[in-house]
Amino acid sequence: MRVVIAEDNVLLSAGLEMILGSKGIEVAAVVTDASSLLAKVAELAPDAVIADIRLPPSFRDEGIRAALELRRNHPGLPVLILSQYVEKVYARELLSDGSGSVGYLLKDRVSRVGEFVDALRRVAAGGTAMDPEVITQLLTGSTGNAVGTLTPRERDVLTLMAQGLGNAEIGKRLFVTDNAVQKHIGNIFMKLDLPTADGGHRRVLAVLNYLDSLAT
Repeated sequence: MRVVIAEDNVLLSAGLEMILGSKGIEVAAVVTDASSLLAKVAELAPDAVIADIRLPPSFRDEGIRAALELRRNHPGLPVLILSQYVEKVYARELLSDGSGSVGYLLKDRVSRVGEFVDALRRVAAGGTAMDPEVITQLLTGSTGNAVGTLTPRERDVLTLMAQGLGNAEIGKRLFVTDNAVQKHIGNIFMKLDLPTADGGHRRVLAVLNYLDSLAT
């Protein structure tokens, strides 16, 4: 896998290069601003992009704007966004096209090397990887809608689904059987009025888009 990194923090970008290199992932280029990111992706055609949500010169939303432009210019390009804080609006924008291959992680997650690399590989493979804290905040305060009807265990399953985990991984995390996971997921889709036929990342995206609409 070849990736392009857009990160203006020298220490973090160096750390990312070291982590990815140790896992056999090639860093094709490191850039520090949005315009350079767009140019390098056009030049190098990487397998995935890792971008800070805030880049020079204003350090507001240049990173996410560049990521969205890349997705328009290169449909399906896997993009993993890093952020210091949970930004619900930006999470919604990233997920809005519903095509998968997207991730949104807090920078603290990078220090958990295994989780970070797994998330990148999942995104590069066409899946979705959302930081648990993002999902927690989307769920917070939702008692007045359909999500409020979920049981605590169903919320646990929904949170893990939103992180991009499959049924077997969810079962291992929660110490329940595959049949129990499938039952919980069926109940979740029924309560949220979502189609049960969707599989893989499309199923996760449907849930994420529904949860994100609660925060608007």
